[in-house]
Amino acid sequence: MADGERATKKRAQRIDMNYFKRPHPFRRWRFWLSVSVPLLAILWIAWHGLTGNKRVYSGGPMSPAHAVLAAKCDACHFEMAGFFSQKTSDRACLACHDGPIHHANQVFTPKCASCHEEHRGLARLAATSDAACTQCHSNLRTSGAPTKFVRDIENFGSGHPEFAVLHSGSSDPGTIKLNHAVHMKKNLKGPNGEPVQLDCDDCHRPPTSTDAWRFGSATPMAIPAAQKSDLLPQKSDLAAMVLARAYMAPPTYVKTCVACHSLQFDKRFTESVPHDTPEVVHKFLVERFQQYIAAHPAEVRVTGPVPGLPQKPQPVAVRVLTPQQWVTERVAESEQLLYGKTCKQCHALSVSSGSELPVVAKSNITPRWLPHANFNHDRHQLVKCTECHAALTSHETADILIPGIATCEKCHHSGADGAESRCFECHTYHDWTKAKAVKGKLTLSGLGD
Repeated sequence: MADGERATKKRAQRIDMNYFKRPHPFRRWRFWLSVSVPLLAILWIAWHGLTGNKRVYSGGPMSPAHAVLAAKCDACHFEMAGFFSQKTSDRACLACHDGPIHHANQVFTPKCASCHEEHRGLARLAATSDAACTQCHSNLRTSGAPTKFVRDIENFGSGHPEFAVLHSGSSDPGTIKLNHAVHMKKNLKGPNGEPVQLDCDDCHRPPTSTDAWRFGSATPMAIPAAQKSDLLPQKSDLAAMVLARAYMAPPTYVKTCVACHSLQFDKRFTESVPHDTPEVVHKFLVERFQQYIAAHPAEVRVTGPVPGLPQKPQPVAVRVLTPQQWVTERVAESEQLLYGKTCKQCHALSVSSGSELPVVAKSNITPRWLPHANFNHDRHQLVKCTECHAALTSHETADILIPGIATCEKCHHSGADGAESRCFECHTYHDWTKAKAVKGKLTLSGLGD
């Protein structure tokens, strides 16, 4: 033991106790790094501050819509309460975006940034969370008149009500008599008696479609006055339909029906009457028959029964009419054919007191069935139309053929295998029909600074 202790002491005596006082490369590098790195960081921040580049203070990458503002922080962060307290405000958003409120009776208006969170990279600002919507719609309250909407909705997968247009007792307000199931049959009699198989896009297409219509008029035709005021949607609806080819334009006779359903009125003519108001049709008939009798004056001699009492058999006789009498009789016969058989197959006709011409009910075709939701047919074009629309089994004009919510939920549901089902996919908060024009104030040179 004694020998071991002596050996240990001898070894300890060989250790230089002042080693840390002598310079060493590692200690020198550690010292200079601890001084130079903070100094360089301070100089780097100072340089960005002097040059006006505030990107260093960014909370993260900007969204694609605002990427051009990445170096223009003060475009959104106004000078308020100190440099590091410049929170963005609604005033900054409204300087470029006039986002109208959701509803005039809303009792709560969220801040822009509470729904649209910036500095999250490539995320779409419109892709808001359901919480942004359900903060009101899970317990909906309004000011003034009571709401007609469901008050408690948590998400699309559970608790979302059936679409209002499909509620019990609802029916299509359109007056055009159409049996979808009959028109979708195989070997349907088409133009010239040849069998055809109709497809949905033979009648239903976006208003921006430029493809030729399969059963439409071969020559361009002017839009009748009746269709201008009745079949075509209003300006606001048309603008919504054109957007991204989202909605289908109302079918028109000239584009979808004329090849199979001609409006022949007399065997003397190969042309049809215009698909227009009874007044326009009457004027057309008078003009055509006047032109015809002027070119064929011998036809004023009419062979037929002498007008008399219907109970008694009438002798056949030859009558010589004046040209005007001949035109009047032919026009009356043609109108009886048209309004008694041809037109009534599709249109609802009524007789107005004091007028010899019938009144044709407005077509009242609905251009947009879900006014409070957005739908885009282009994004669903991989799916067969009849998978969502029950045209193959619909026999009544009053049937509403839009799909129910259960059909939508087959694809739009939560989980990795489901399509987007958050609120923003179908709904928007801002009422853009009430948007006001905004005058920009930024310059291109300023954005590049």
